[in-house]
Amino acid sequence: MDQDYQPFCMADPSFYDAMHSERTAGESFRTASRELPEGWVLRPQDDWFVVDPAQRQELPLQGWKIHASATTENAERVLGTIWDYCVPRGISFKFLRSATALLARVSKYAPRGGSGKLVTVYPENEAACETILAELGALLEGEESPYILTDLRWGKGPLYVRYGAFAMRYMVDERGQLTPAIADPDGNLVPDRREPVFRVPPWVTLPDFLAPHLEARNAVTMTDVPYEVESVLHFSNGGGIYLGRDTRTGERVVLKEGRPHAGLDAWSHDAVRRLEREHDTLRRLAGIPGIPRVHDLFWLGEHRFLAMEYVEGDVLGKAITLRYPMIDPTATPERYAEFSEWAVDIHRQVSETIAQVHERGVVYGDLHLFNIVVRPDDTIALLDFEVTSNVEDAHRPGLGNPGFAPPRSLTGFDIDLYSLACLRLALFLPMTNLLGLHRVKARHFADIITANFPVDRAFLDPGVDVIVPPGTPSLPHPRIEPDRDEWPRLRDELASAIRASATPERDDRLFPGDPRQFAEGGLGLAHGAAGVLYALDVTGAGREPQYEEWLLRRAVDPPSGSRLGLYDGLHGAAFVLEHLGHRQAALDVVDICLREDWEKLGSDLYGGLAGMGLNLLELASRTGDPALRAAGLRAAELLADRLPDLPAASPEDPRPISGGGQPLAGLLRGRSGQAVLLMRAYDETGDEALLDHAALALRHDLSRCVVRDNGTLEVNEGWRTMPYLDGGSIGIGMALDEYLARRPADEHTDRFTDASRRASLAARSRMYILPGLFTGRAGILLYLVGRSAAAEDVDRQIRNLAWHALPYGEGMAFPGTALLRLSMDLATGTAGVLLALGAALHEEPVHLPGLARAASTTTQRTPASTGAGL
Repeated sequence: MDQDYQPFCMADPSFYDAMHSERTAGESFRTASRELPEGWVLRPQDDWFVVDPAQRQELPLQGWKIHASATTENAERVLGTIWDYCVPRGISFKFLRSATALLARVSKYAPRGGSGKLVTVYPENEAACETILAELGALLEGEESPYILTDLRWGKGPLYVRYGAFAMRYMVDERGQLTPAIADPDGNLVPDRREPVFRVPPWVTLPDFLAPHLEARNAVTMTDVPYEVESVLHFSNGGGIYLGRDTRTGERVVLKEGRPHAGLDAWSHDAVRRLEREHDTLRRLAGIPGIPRVHDLFWLGEHRFLAMEYVEGDVLGKAITLRYPMIDPTATPERYAEFSEWAVDIHRQVSETIAQVHERGVVYGDLHLFNIVVRPDDTIALLDFEVTSNVEDAHRPGLGNPGFAPPRSLTGFDIDLYSLACLRLALFLPMTNLLGLHRVKARHFADIITANFPVDRAFLDPGVDVIVPPGTPSLPHPRIEPDRDEWPRLRDELASAIRASATPERDDRLFPGDPRQFAEGGLGLAHGAAGVLYALDVTGAGREPQYEEWLLRRAVDPPSGSRLGLYDGLHGAAFVLEHLGHRQAALDVVDICLREDWEKLGSDLYGGLAGMGLNLLELASRTGDPALRAAGLRAAELLADRLPDLPAASPEDPRPISGGGQPLAGLLRGRSGQAVLLMRAYDETGDEALLDHAALALRHDLSRCVVRDNGTLEVNEGWRTMPYLDGGSIGIGMALDEYLARRPADEHTDRFTDASRRASLAARSRMYILPGLFTGRAGILLYLVGRSAAAEDVDRQIRNLAWHALPYGEGMAFPGTALLRLSMDLATGTAGVLLALGAALHEEPVHLPGLARAASTTTQRTPASTGAGL
């Protein structure tokens, strides 16, 4: 399960949500209801309660802060002790609001950086920090806790300490991303690193009272164990998985780590307990082909380690991707046949191995695409035996992949048989996460598979009958046709689902979307209310006064720390308010943005100067305001000044990639979005130098692309390549097309034309794993429509959006990123699909916010009422 999304799945079965209230986080800790002295304040802050004294401390902006960790069993006791210590002494602190919120932070798939943190205490200075650690540490001595990986532990108790920000400040890092910040001695903001490792900023001296604790931490080494670590294979909140070597034999091994009280599953079993179960199971299953050999079980410090056989090969999810013909527009029928034969054989091997596991009375319990390894000779092995159980007492596993997890009613061997049924479908259509939202979708999947692969329906039907037992009422499969006569019905179904999901009573969001809406705020275009309202209106789906009032009230009086950008914040809200006719409110919001230190924002289109500049120039063209025009051109000037020259490259140099500590490429986060503003500024001024800078920006992004064997251009992320609108090649292709429309002939024409053509090939695949606008099929569709692509290519993408469609309310909705929950936002969900379909089918032009003027250089396609199928 995606570690960034799992905590947001715990609060709601249909949508990603945050644990910011009792409705989503469960009943608050009892301590939260205790009386405070007069003048003290307890206030909510996301999934925390902040406790401030009557005479509020003059706290520094940054310094040594104390965290307390706890288990789900002793959390109330630890919290009560800290309350009793801090309140009489007038010390500010905050704590998680509920046991459920704590569980979300110690579960296996929770982000490791925040793991275990129950309370944060804010000392006034280093002396106060030492006093609190000593006194409070004595009171809490002996309390068990999961280790807070970002911090240094104080003794053997549940207190931890790190140097970091007290007040939330942000900066733009070297990749152009907004990140939490602290100040160096010269007052310059630098990133407040929160990776799961203890670090001290280079200008900070570790206080003497912490030195013994650092020595104790560093004293734990692998000197006394017969293994050495060579590389990291994977991290989870339960511990790491490492590739190592047995120093006695030289044999390569896998070392699995279990952290006490961390990595909890649904039964509150921690990683240590599951690791010991895995050791016992591997010994019990020894000798079965496809079961790794177990070597050793040992302690290293407080962590448990399992040493086992290293199995060379690719996990099945990757093995499918390397062979999968539906992502290759040039794949021949022979490749589809070869893949089908391979997939059926993989299922046979897995089934036979599971049958032998069952013969020994063991339920495997966690079968999915990433727990199966395909060796170089195409034989398989199983990984990860930590949720196995005896058949006699087997119940629903405490961990599981949502695309393979059985209904709660299944027990014993039926748990594995259900997962094997899902595997039949996932081998051909790796979207079974949707079955966790709507199991009847399995029948639709089988129809999609047989329409695209030469696989016998007799192979698929036994699996479908396990997932959707015979007798389950049939539902019509969703249909999306490239037919303008059908467009009003289709639009109404999407709009109905969006409206049914609205929560105007909430302050943090109006429509459920991607979890990033909670970090960015609920106003913006990408994940907030503005994007949804824009998509509804521009496609003719109508307006809702109460929803517009929700956006108006919050945009003109935004909370402190609101983001300013076009897609992540207030400029996006202003864009939509102007679009909806609320001009003065839009100008008021822009004025709020211009009063901030906006020139220090990042450069990207998503949340930085490129997006702001596009919105300012658009508003200037609508209002005639010269100040807005000047600000927009200033943003373009700043981008031009920031653009570095392309570094000289040699064949020996590693090829630049997007991300991984390097600058991002693409339309919304890379240089291509900057090129769009530079071109728009050229339209305003006629300054040819701006086009020169735009060309340089595009060359930067192209340097981070690769041409695949099939001739398609995609962005290279080092471990994968991407075609999508946000950070992929079609977004770059959109900007290339805009450049070529303005300069059809110059020294870059041949390269840019070839790159544009190759990017367009990436939009011709049958399969895109996500439906969304920014990183999915809807964005592919929007791109194709903007290029006036061939009818069969556009029609295929329209029809195949139905692969992801699910019922919601009286309408049709789409899942967001990771396919674990529905989303209604513009970037990842139903509003984005609505916008893309509107671009293809609506009678009026439909474009992405901020890009309409550039996109207007192309002619909108008129789709046929019927067309080619798959």
